[in-house]
Amino acid sequence: MNDSPVSHPPSMVFRVIGAAHEVEARLEGALDALGLSLAKFNVLSRLAEMAEPLPLSQLAERCSCVRSNMTQLVDRLESDRLVERLNDPQDRRSVRAALTPAGRERQAEARRIVEETERQVFAALDEADRAALARLLGRLASGP
Repeated sequence: MNDSPVSHPPSMVFRVIGAAHEVEARLEGALDALGLSLAKFNVLSRLAEMAEPLPLSQLAERCSCVRSNMTQLVDRLESDRLVERLNDPQDRRSVRAALTPAGRERQAEARRIVEETERQVFAALDEADRAALARLLGRLASGP
């Protein structure tokens, strides 16, 4: 009788998770050179998209983040002088977050690094494979 364990190929879900972790690790490593994490880059990017400062609650919502985590992220970005807190002229109880000039510069630099990392990650895929992957990921994200 053979007592050796039977080897099964990893399930599809674990392959997807593993690939996502690998891409995330590469992005985190690339952004680390700028002193940023993916979470910090996400905040800077959401602020860069807006024409005006955002209340922290709206920023948290746009980043799919709970308010307490957003407060901590903004604290760190503020200590890095990339974001500043501003009083809300319409609501004295509310605080808004805005990019500083240094934050706008860092976000633009990080965006270039993310784009370059993305090119490297997907270099082995031709255009048809990239389109198929995007289509399949979209279907997975939208659910059954």
